[in-house]
Amino acid sequence: MSFRTTADYVEDVSPGSGALPPRARYAASDAKSLSLNGRWRFRLSATADAEDDTFAEPGHDTGDWAEVTVPGHWVLQGHGAPIYTNHLYPFPVDPPRVPTENPTGDHVHVFDLPADWPADGGAVLRFDGVESCARVWLNGTDLGEFKGSRLPHEFAVGHLLRPAGNVLAVRVHQWSAGSYLEDQDQWWLPGIFRDVTLLHRPPGCVLDFFVHASYDHVSGEGTLRVDSDTDGRVTVPELSLDLATGESATVPVEPWTAETPRLYDGVLATEGERVPLRIGFRTVELSGGLVKVNGKAVLFKGVNRHEWHPERGRALDAETMREDVLLMKRHNINAVRTSHYPPHPAFLDLCDELGLWVIDECDLETHGFTEQAWRDNPVDDDRWTPALLDRAARMVERDKNHPSVVMWSLGNEAGTGRGLTAMAEWIRGRDSSRLIHYEGDIDCRDTDVYSRMYAAHAEVERIGRGLDGGTHKRRELPFIQCEYAHAMGNGPGGLADYQRLFEAYDRLQGGFVWEWIDHGIRHPELGYAYGGDFGEELHDGNFVCDGLLFPDRTPSPGLAEYKKVIEPVGFDGDGPGGTVRVTNKQDFADLSELAFEWSYQVEGETVESGSLAVPALAPGASAEVKLPEPPAPHPDGGETQWTVRALLAADTAWAPRGHVVAWGQFPVTARQAPAVAPTARPVRGADRITLGPAAFDARSGALLSVGAVRVRDLRLDVWRAPTDNDNGASWQDDVRHGPLWRTLGLHRMRHRLDAVEAAGDALTVRTRVAPAAREFGLAAVYRWTSDGTRLRLTVSVVPEGDWTVPLPRLGVRFALPAADEVRWFGGGPGEAYPDTRAASMTGRWRSTVDALQTPYVRPQENGARAGVRWAELGGLRVEGDPEFWLTARRWTTEQLDAARHLTDLTPGDAVWVNLDHGQHGIGSQSCGPGPLPRYVLRAEPAEFSFVFSELG
Repeated sequence: MSFRTTADYVEDVSPGSGALPPRARYAASDAKSLSLNGRWRFRLSATADAEDDTFAEPGHDTGDWAEVTVPGHWVLQGHGAPIYTNHLYPFPVDPPRVPTENPTGDHVHVFDLPADWPADGGAVLRFDGVESCARVWLNGTDLGEFKGSRLPHEFAVGHLLRPAGNVLAVRVHQWSAGSYLEDQDQWWLPGIFRDVTLLHRPPGCVLDFFVHASYDHVSGEGTLRVDSDTDGRVTVPELSLDLATGESATVPVEPWTAETPRLYDGVLATEGERVPLRIGFRTVELSGGLVKVNGKAVLFKGVNRHEWHPERGRALDAETMREDVLLMKRHNINAVRTSHYPPHPAFLDLCDELGLWVIDECDLETHGFTEQAWRDNPVDDDRWTPALLDRAARMVERDKNHPSVVMWSLGNEAGTGRGLTAMAEWIRGRDSSRLIHYEGDIDCRDTDVYSRMYAAHAEVERIGRGLDGGTHKRRELPFIQCEYAHAMGNGPGGLADYQRLFEAYDRLQGGFVWEWIDHGIRHPELGYAYGGDFGEELHDGNFVCDGLLFPDRTPSPGLAEYKKVIEPVGFDGDGPGGTVRVTNKQDFADLSELAFEWSYQVEGETVESGSLAVPALAPGASAEVKLPEPPAPHPDGGETQWTVRALLAADTAWAPRGHVVAWGQFPVTARQAPAVAPTARPVRGADRITLGPAAFDARSGALLSVGAVRVRDLRLDVWRAPTDNDNGASWQDDVRHGPLWRTLGLHRMRHRLDAVEAAGDALTVRTRVAPAAREFGLAAVYRWTSDGTRLRLTVSVVPEGDWTVPLPRLGVRFALPAADEVRWFGGGPGEAYPDTRAASMTGRWRSTVDALQTPYVRPQENGARAGVRWAELGGLRVEGDPEFWLTARRWTTEQLDAARHLTDLTPGDAVWVNLDHGQHGIGSQSCGPGPLPRYVLRAEPAEFSFVFSELG
């Protein structure tokens, strides 16, 4: 045998050599298979050719090598470090060349064949994912090399196998020509990160096959044909079908949809193998300018999903993938775009089984070429076209038998060019049963949908109304936001406003929130690490943490908000009239699987509840439902409301009976504002002023206590620790409020005392609040009154000077001695802000101070509760007039602002409380648009009051 010491193939633009043609993947068959996952010997080199190839010879001594787990990434197992960039290539852009410093991992695995491994037939060695370039040997024989990190590659190895002591050697290079095609806003993580499997291929085995299962929504019949490279028969017992491969049959069936994922079990049997099939009958088409499945237009309520685990990176196990799909279903998500590569194939099995629409995206992105105005972009360079076609073929052939896949996506953010057109033409020739997507095709030359990212609400409405212009073809196509509502940090804001547009205009067929999960890496000192935490030369910070799940898969407030916004049942109630209009917002399923219940709250407490009779409405249908007679009103009055819920009537495959699918609330009688008769008078002492239960500093007028409860540093507050959306993205044209707030000094406001006036029935403190070096400010007047037991504060604020920016917040802040439990009547249970409060349910809630905090990977403003009528904590009760936003934490806003990781936050000896009259909206400007104008907190005259009393 001969060995090469050079690695020219690393910089070759071809997809590789030696691999078998791509084919359909199936989860199991009666042929033998052997998983080669597990512990492998590992050696890391600094360059592609630092070591020769003798390590691949049987008998080579690897006893002093390290070990790594396969599937896995070596940089997450103590060898080297991860790198995060959004779109910048972390190496010089000189395609197809890559740096000499090219971390290269040699992997060796020795295995025996099972005793019952058949002696006849061949065998295939399958790699489901290796980043970014691999060369493979078995028992010293060079099998070939490949690129296409998130795509399968197989090699014929039957003639090389031995009963025992088989030596599988794989050399993996971090950088290759393929890296230029994989610039996908994620961690760069080299390694063998998906399964490695040896498959027996008996004589007469199944090779490639294509399940065609269409559905005629007019006749209610499905037509099945299975094309196979090997002749055989297809049986579907439930449908009494027994067909030869290539033969068609049409029978009545129940169709597959994401809402009703009906699968029929079948078998493809050839002379040498039996392969189980899971068949879903459905037809996807572009009809009347809309994406239709089984004759009906669909509304995508989707997410973009990178594969991620905080410890294993993209090496996902079956349990984690199932957890993802279950979480999606339980949060009313119905669609996934597999950004920006085909997922682990088991994920698509789950989408078939549990029901999700899928846009399957090719392993292609060349985003970094934007830095040079797309010059030398591989997708417009004929030399790279074979690699692009190979990637398209490996996606389509692997995934073509999944009913959940309704669109093929050519890739993401790769500019435009001839290579993309070639991919689209090949896909259409191979599979005409699905549509083609690609956001970068602005004129829709190659695509079947008009797709955009982060279009603002106003533009989306113009598109919905057909006023967007563009080519004639584009104007005739449906519109999808393939990315919108950037879920980075606190947010995204504006989801409900987008959803109202999607539901109002037929052309708008929904969108996909960016993205599913924060890509934080678990770190012993930082909690979760993000870009820059590993000493990267170039990085994009915490932009990699932009998901609806925290890294440990805990749902964020953003996911709770999204669940509410996209709920499949709508409630529109007339509380005083005692009726509720129920609307089925689903596309295919009726409401027969749901049960409905009502409850009646007085001052936030449920006093009566029961079941609600709602008909099994067809998709899109509505009905007026009468609520029961409410209980007799309380003699003292009080705020009352109805709450109506839709719940699962029985256990399903994705959630138990009683799981809440949708809810609505409708006020009956309004809240009565707290009243405090000003009967007490301020009394001045030597260094104190007393007023009712309160004591104040005589010189400054500062509140010192309410009864026995000590209070300090109560004053007007306008600053919040900027959210990722406040800080905005550098490429956004809109004003980025976070940096501007800081430039203007809103984080370091000075408080000037102008007067302390104790006269009549009030203590009045006059102040001016303004930043250093600026002439604008806020005149703030605190007016204190009391009825002897309660204390009322009325704050009047008047802007002075030229305010050119909105305020982050407007309210008062103060410190209480250490407190734990918080009780409140208002919105909950989770956080909310002006444009993220759809999921905030009015009721009585309780929490610890610690549990009020939302653990965003990069600390920032969080934890506000909306519409609070009253709150109790630290021995103090606070009532608002009007309702207020409540925040309480064990550190100051300044400490929160300074922290880079949660581990930077240390609880102090006080609880800092914010009672806010107003909060600035959240928006989505970390990548998308900022808050809508109605959620902007403008600097304008305001007056608000709080009533304080000591808890008995």
